[in-house]
Amino acid sequence: MEFFRIRRDIPFMRHALVFNAISIITFVLAVFFLATRGLHLSVEFTGGTVMEVSYAQAADLPKVRGTIEGLGYADAQVQNFGTSRDVLIRLAIRGTETSAQQSEQVMAALTAADSSVQLRRVEFVGPQVGSELATDGAMALLFVILGIMIYLAIRFEWKYAVAAIVANMHDVIIILGFFAFFQWEFSLSVLAAVLAVLGYSVNESVVIFDRVREKFRERQAKNMTTPQVLDHAITSTISRTIITHGSTQLMVGSMLLFGGAALHYFALALTIGILFGIYSSVFVAAAIAMWLGVKREDLLKTPKKDDGQPEAP
Repeated sequence: MEFFRIRRDIPFMRHALVFNAISIITFVLAVFFLATRGLHLSVEFTGGTVMEVSYAQAADLPKVRGTIEGLGYADAQVQNFGTSRDVLIRLAIRGTETSAQQSEQVMAALTAADSSVQLRRVEFVGPQVGSELATDGAMALLFVILGIMIYLAIRFEWKYAVAAIVANMHDVIIILGFFAFFQWEFSLSVLAAVLAVLGYSVNESVVIFDRVREKFRERQAKNMTTPQVLDHAITSTISRTIITHGSTQLMVGSMLLFGGAALHYFALALTIGILFGIYSSVFVAAAIAMWLGVKREDLLKTPKKDDGQPEAP
């Protein structure tokens, strides 16, 4: 299925050096913000108290948030949970206060503001558990990266694996850089979005590399240079890219606009990942593969004759 077909190949690789320079600058900035500002980790990673309360009518979130901030919890997270009447509150650990003391203090303030509020549940996430979750999340990210590299090396060739994984890490670091610069909350759901972006981005790279392999196998492509083959592969997949990424972004955009606070940062991370995933698959992965010197012989094995002499492809 195609919306349109471009008859003449667009010379993307002619400007590969400029695009790679832009990628390096954005990557370095992302690393700088991560190193200087760090991530604003959520309660799941740092430890704290999680409360779920319910109101008789739709909850006034700004009022609830103001009440809790009046108690000194400036970084408290307040969001709807399930329905407009249910509210999820996350409180960071403060001093020597226990989870019970925090929940009692908050409930007293909320009840004074609205007597219809009811406490549904209280959970405490200790720093030890938060540290384990952070470690497990980093290990999950590492194993996903290793799995992608092994898959691409087996399916294509090591140069393509290196190009694709550099492009994927480019996407991940830039997402984290955005969260570090704006100090958006980094939670388990955002980590899930980052892992999803890894798979989504590598899928685009695989499609382009598949088209490169198909073009190399065509006899009429014998006289084409590697940049020309890459340009053809990218140009021929533009329509597919618009369809797949456009439809995905429609869904993610709906979550971003109408999903509420619970899905906001999850959808935001996916949006950044989708946009930069398109950029990295075209202008990073393909360009790096070209710089590494991929050629027709990397993907096509020379067949052997019965007498042991190689047969011309």
